[in-house]
Formats: sequence, C-alpha cells, structure tokens
Amino acid sequence: MVFTPNCRILECMKKSMVSNIFNFPVHEEKKGDVKVSYSQYTMWANCPKQWKLTYMDGHRDFDPSIHLVFGTAMHETLQAWLQVMYNQSAVEAEKMDLNQLLLDEMAKEYKKMMAVYGVKFTNRSEMNEFYDDGVQIIDFLKKNRSDYFSTRKMRLVGVELPIYFPASEVNENVMMKGFLDLVFEVIDDGSIEIWDIKTSTKGWNKWQKADKTKTAQLVLYKKFFAEQYGYPVDKIQVRYFIVKRKLWEEAMFAQKRVQEFVPAHGKPTLNKIVNSFNDFIDVAFNDDGTYNSEGEFLPIAGKNNKNCKWCPFKTNDGLCSKKERIKV
Repeated sequence: MVFTPNCRILECMKKSMVSNIFNFPVHEEKKGDVKVSYSQYTMWANCPKQWKLTYMDGHRDFDPSIHLVFGTAMHETLQAWLQVMYNQSAVEAEKMDLNQLLLDEMAKEYKKMMAVYGVKFTNRSEMNEFYDDGVQIIDFLKKNRSDYFSTRKMRLVGVELPIYFPASEVNENVMMKGFLDLVFEVIDDGSIEIWDIKTSTKGWNKWQKADKTKTAQLVLYKKFFAEQYGYPVDKIQVRYFIVKRKLWEEAMFAQKRVQEFVPAHGKPTLNKIVNSFNDFIDVAFNDDGTYNSEGEFLPIAGKNNKNCKWCPFKTNDGLCSKKERIKV
C-alpha cells in the first residue's frame, strides 16, 4: 500500500515529533507578547532603517514568489519523509509517494498565498519547472539516503521544534520565536545536531557562506536551544542542509543535489553573534518591550547599494531618501 500523507496527517506527525526527550517550551506564548524572529535581526543588521520602517512604522510589504512556494513545499515533503523513516522504518518511507506529496504541498502553498495577497505571481510553466526540479531532488535523496540519513547513528527527536525564550538576558520582555527544522540525537555520545533545510538554485557560493547574517541563524538557535531545553551548548552541532534545484552545465566533476555546510559555531563565534543580537534588542526596544522610538536607525545602503537591491522602500524617496543612504 502506498503511503500518501495529506495535510491532516502532516499536522499530526508534526505534533507527535515534539520529542520524547525535550519538554515543551518553558515559556508559554501569550497574547500580547512582544516577539522577534531571526529575520528581524538580519534586517536590522543589514539596514536599521528598513527594520524601523517595516516593524516600528508598520510599512510592511511582502511579495509572494514561486521560490517561497517551492521552499515551503520541499520542507514539508522532506520532513514528512524523514519522520516516517525514523519513526517507522526506511522500508515504509520508501513506499511514500513523495512526488505527489510535493505537488500537493506546492498547490496548497500557492493557493494560500493567492488567498492572502490576491496577486498572480507565477504561472503554470514556472510551477511545472520547479516541480520537476523537486522531483530530481527527491530522486537523488532516495538513491543516496544512507549518505545523509543514518537510522543507526542518529535518532530524529524534533521536527519544527519550537524556540520561545527571552531574546536577551537584559530584557526579558522581548521573546525570541523560531522553529528548528530538524533535530537529531547522535546515538553514540548523546550529542545534538540541529539542521536547517535550505532550498537554493545552485547551492551557496563562497560569498554566501561568508555572509554572517545568513549563517548566524543556526548559531543563535544553538544558544537558545541550549538555554530553553537545558542542554550543554558544547554538545550541540549545527548544519545547513542545502538542496539544489539546478546543476551546473558542462561540469568537469560529478555533482550532487545536496550541499552540506557547517558554519563556525564555537564559543568565540557564538559570543560575537549573541553580542550583536543583544545590541539589536537594546537599540530597538525599551525595557518594557515597547519599541524604542528615540533610537537611531540609519539607512545603510551598503557597498554598491547591495542592501537596497531587494528593499521594498528603494524607490520610495519619501520614506527613505536616497541622499541619506549610507554606502559602506
């Protein structure tokens, strides 16, 4: 019998995977809580003015895209597959119709974004192309499963494991909220590995790997995981699991659909990132959790205006004057 998960099954599976090792968050989310996410921090780190306009002033703008549809759908598909693999068996996981699941999830995400934003942002041809790319990724992972997912060496103990903890030691009125894609326990030594699934066109290049605002996410999550679940920080490893839609043409070497990247996450790196995150909380919020309206939020355009490239305010001179933008 072919296993064909539907949305309800996926939701039940996720609820069942809030580990039998880790308890639910010690801080229960309440209505009215002031919450920040990692994406807020990276926006502030790149351009404080964009963060102020978006969150403090409420000029929020979001453009739906096929990349978001595909990324979310691929997350759901891989997480469902891994839960069956680790909770039941590799044999049961092999029976799953992952191609159909990916197609269903893409359709669901597309409809959800259309319902919210009402703007047509893709077409059938593009959806088919991304779906075909996803099928290639799935085929590669199924053929090479043992290279990446060992049920003998690791246990899957968390999927979308919640992080909800005071964002800063000096301000407990602002909460950090996030979710960990995959959490594994290494059977031999009991250490923890936190994985983040990323979808990419052709993988991360050296500049992306060196981008601290891109790689700091798991380092911060490592810190919050250790504090929230009472686990030794030195027994936690982190890894980006990057799946690639496309392969380089005419490459001189064998290519894989997966790229694994382990960022520096030792104590010096961790302390540096935590200090930067604390600076964000200190500048952006008052002690009671309200926005710091008297703070300085400079428009940082960056070298060659790189921070302005995808900014929704780049053409709005009334909200962000080009003359005031700082090129550093």
